[in-house]
Amino acid sequence: MRVAGLIRVVVFIFTIVTMLVFLHNYTSFSRKTIRLPRWLGITPKEIQTPKFKCGLSKMCPNNFFAFKISSGAANVVGPSMCFEDAIIMSPVRNNVGRGLNIALVNGSTGHVMKKDSFDMYSGDPQLLLNFLTEIPDSTLVLVASYDDPGTKMNDQIRTIFSNLGSSYAKKLGFRDSWVFVGAKDLKSSSPYEQFLKNNPETNKYEGWPELLELEGCLPRKVM
Repeated sequence: MRVAGLIRVVVFIFTIVTMLVFLHNYTSFSRKTIRLPRWLGITPKEIQTPKFKCGLSKMCPNNFFAFKISSGAANVVGPSMCFEDAIIMSPVRNNVGRGLNIALVNGSTGHVMKKDSFDMYSGDPQLLLNFLTEIPDSTLVLVASYDDPGTKMNDQIRTIFSNLGSSYAKKLGFRDSWVFVGAKDLKSSSPYEQFLKNNPETNKYEGWPELLELEGCLPRKVM
């Protein structure tokens, strides 16, 4: 009788343990099944955030360059330029300045050939004029303003920017915001340009309009 009772106790304990193990494994399996996409390195669609060049919201087609340009914010934060996922000018890189910040890019290869900033308030406008007259053919020209881009912009400089495709170069004045992408041999107005007039009644910052952002996909060679 004692042996039989002991056997019943062992069987009972074994049954309970087996059930607990089963429940534990079932629960773990359920959780693992739900988390299966993470094992595969896949993010569920509802939280998937694909990353494209320069932080764009879409991928650029083949034979197009991704770009993003931001003008400066008042006289506090400098402008920035991203081209093909590389930051080519920014306050962090310490290669921007007040006035006009310009980068020249080979329109076929995407190679950044030259970049510089020009003080358009107290600097010599001839430096910018020399820079612009030496731009090679089939060159993309990226421009971002900071603080004051227009005080010393003369008619020669305005004409060159207009020939590069700008629709606003002849209107640019004291503390206006401006971002622009043109090309040396562009035959029409560039579709890549934003302009905001300095207006005390509408300025976002005291004495300056708000910063501008321009982004998109640039076709290789000539736009």
